Amino acid sequence: MMPVVNCPNCRKTLRLPAGAQSIRCTTCNAVSRISNPTSFPPPLPSSSLPSPGPRSSYAPPPPPTGGSSPLVYSPALPSAHGPKRAVICGISYRDSCYELEGCIKDAKYMKYLLVNRFNFPESSILMLTDEETDPSKIPTIRNLRRAMTWLVHGCQPGDSLVFHFSGHGSQIRDIDGDEVDGYDETLCPLDFETEGMLVDDELNATLVRPLPCGARLHAIIDCCHSGTALDLPFVCRMDRNGRYGWEDHNPPSGIWKGTNGGEVISISGCDDHQNSADTSALAEVISAGAMTYSFIQAIERGAGATYGSLLNAMRNAIHNADTEIDGAPLTTLLIMLLTGGNEVRSLTQEPQLSSSEAFDVYSKPFYL
Repeated sequence: MMPVVNCPNCRKTLRLPAGAQSIRCTTCNAVSRISNPTSFPPPLPSSSLPSPGPRSSYAPPPPPTGGSSPLVYSPALPSAHGPKRAVICGISYRDSCYELEGCIKDAKYMKYLLVNRFNFPESSILMLTDEETDPSKIPTIRNLRRAMTWLVHGCQPGDSLVFHFSGHGSQIRDIDGDEVDGYDETLCPLDFETEGMLVDDELNATLVRPLPCGARLHAIIDCCHSGTALDLPFVCRMDRNGRYGWEDHNPPSGIWKGTNGGEVISISGCDDHQNSADTSALAEVISAGAMTYSFIQAIERGAGATYGSLLNAMRNAIHNADTEIDGAPLTTLLIMLLTGGNEVRSLTQEPQLSSSEAFDVYSKPFYL
């Protein structure tokens, strides 16, 4: 098997040709000098990583002794590779001070929706959660990378793919000049404090750019700072009255962020500068991600005919959940809970739509 290394800059896994003394990362263009091709560079210190927002942070177990992993990674992934397949990831970060209650429920709800509403075969859905007993299905950064590669590998015209992530998201300083606000958006795997985060550049390179003509991918991202989590070229800006326009987010550097002819549409929990809530406000009793729950609710109530009607229904559900309890807005109480009661401020969450191409959101039918 060809040896691999991790890019020390963006953490992408790179296959090393035999005898190579250096390798350039295809995502960030950083050049790595190779001293021991079969080993991985040391993990980034946790002090160099920003703390994610309210949906955030995992306290990892002590590192294994002797340089070996405590998990034996099975190469087995779902063998069924039909025209509909999905990767669903829900991370609770349990036993940490940033534990989330709703993310694994989000994953289970999403699987139920795909199987029962959109006819996805269960055998073609790969679930990654931190309650899994199979080490290959625990949502570490390594397993997430394998799962994303599996999802798009061998993709053909007519295929419908879904990538769903419910957990913590964050931002890091952009180093390649392709972000208008100067920050890359990230997803936080279970082991992000020791192994790093999944940066939007890598998500784009893995999930978006390989997609061939006639294939389509929906990314449903329920975490903080997720508006442009896939770095797609076009972002839909919609006001409270449903009026919208598309922003061109093609980077000035000229780096292509679109597909290889396919179509990618991302529906995310909030804008890049916002936080996503883990709350029981929408589900009444159970805790769930506000975005995932409002997404499923809109479809089940018949509001998912077009992308415009779906996005409006999701936003209205979240806005209407901002009711008062004992005179305080629900979202304010949520912030007080997350900050130990020492901070009172409004939590604004606006689900976002981005795409590999611009389209009329009120005439384009939504389907998976």
